[in-house]
Amino acid sequence: MESPPRDGQVSAEPTGSALVSRVRKLSDCAARPFLVGRDAPRVYWTSPYGPELAGGGLAARITATGPDRFERVRESADDLFDRLDYEGPDAARPRLFGGFSFHADHESEPPWRGFPPAEFVLPRTQLTRADGETWLTVSARDAAPEAVEDELDAVADRLGDGDEPQRPPTVLGTEPTATREEWADQVRHAVDRIRRGDLRKVTLAQALAASLDGPVSVPDVLERLGESYPDCFRFMVEPSAEAAFFGATPERLATLQGRTVETEALAGTVGRGDTPEADDRLEADLRDSEKMAHEHDLVVGEIRDQLGPLADEVRVDDRQVRKLATIQHLWTPIEADLPGDGHVLDIVEALHPTPAVGGLPLDEALRTIRAVETFDRGWYAAPVGWFDADGDGTFAVGLRSGVAEGDTVTLFAGNGIVADSDPDAEYEEVQLKYRPILDELQR
Repeated sequence: MESPPRDGQVSAEPTGSALVSRVRKLSDCAARPFLVGRDAPRVYWTSPYGPELAGGGLAARITATGPDRFERVRESADDLFDRLDYEGPDAARPRLFGGFSFHADHESEPPWRGFPPAEFVLPRTQLTRADGETWLTVSARDAAPEAVEDELDAVADRLGDGDEPQRPPTVLGTEPTATREEWADQVRHAVDRIRRGDLRKVTLAQALAASLDGPVSVPDVLERLGESYPDCFRFMVEPSAEAAFFGATPERLATLQGRTVETEALAGTVGRGDTPEADDRLEADLRDSEKMAHEHDLVVGEIRDQLGPLADEVRVDDRQVRKLATIQHLWTPIEADLPGDGHVLDIVEALHPTPAVGGLPLDEALRTIRAVETFDRGWYAAPVGWFDADGDGTFAVGLRSGVAEGDTVTLFAGNGIVADSDPDAEYEEVQLKYRPILDELQR
């Protein structure tokens, strides 16, 4: 893979040529064998709201760096889609898949080899499963429609059941970026700044490197994650054969469909109980916790303020509890109406990073994160998702995630720190958040 452009630049492969996309309906094809049979770059996306999308190979790539990376990606995408020749149903339309790094000045260093500050790929082949139907889309630049149709037929004819899932690897050991004592010092540092009035909230994170006895098949892990976490957004972005970022995140950053924006606040966490009675007690503790409510309300208020300049109206629903397999969160759905046509990247830029993964005030929170965290967040806790030619799309926050590189998977997890945070309790909560990926690596 070529090196990303220098600061402030954009690359698109190639430029100034038409993008031709053609579609064929399939009887069915599962995403896992489809992905296993594709070359990098590979992408995967599904959500509780649909559709399920998988892609492989490269029709176009957009890479951007610098503080205006969101705008530059959008401009390059507009140029790409302005030359789109597409015949097919709306569900199977070609999409750009990718994401952004948490910090704009991110460097593509291990474990984030091949991940620039912003990158999106339009797959050569895209599988779409939606509303009980399955579609195969093939896209190419500088190609005659007839040639794309011939390639579409050839790819469809080669699709089969694929290989059986690989034997899950064994986790040989784990190594955190911060010991329990170092984490406690980080939390106390943040609490001191909050009590001095420099901060209202900051989210601190850790990384955990898991050594395996062999390479992991990310498509297999995604399939297992779907069994355990069907209510989460599952994703994979593999820009090259070097590394793949994947996860099962509960948090949507934004969906734009037409003029309607959907987002949510997800902050405040406890575990699940071993019995229904224990689970109910934990839920009651979560609902009644002043600390959790304070942390959650900060996030709700900031999202409302971030959407305000873009929207005619922002609607905040009632606070609820969202239960996942190993964890439960305070959750508030939020909707907004745009005054005219918009682009999901405008919403993503306005919301990233949310207070749930950054803090308040944002600039001071980011300085604190830089000062105390002992690892590179890369694309962790940053926007990952897709968008189409109309600017519609969906992005999630890259949580409950890991990056696979050879026989190592680096996991990430973080917690919101407020004035009355206890380092030991925060440490235990972080360990809960590793479990979705760590458990499925070897199941």
